[in-house]
Amino acid sequence: MRVTMLASMFLLLTAGTALADDRPLTDQERARLTEAVKADGCTAQKMKADDGKFEIDATCADSKKYEFKFDAQFKLIKKELDD
Repeated sequence: MRVTMLASMFLLLTAGTALADDRPLTDQERARLTEAVKADGCTAQKMKADDGKFEIDATCADSKKYEFKFDAQFKLIKKELDD
């Protein structure tokens, strides 16, 4: 019984991980996102692809940190102050 429960928990946890789209960015994606953030007066710090979208942590000209979210076509979805 205990082995079955542990196996079930393992499958649930790994299935959720497999559904996530976390992956390294390609050079082309990185270049396009860097330019998009730069056009807003910011410098990209950290980038990731997640669930078909891109998330970028950046520092902007006002010295504040922001989180940018772009869709798969590199269109800005959201820019919010990063606490």
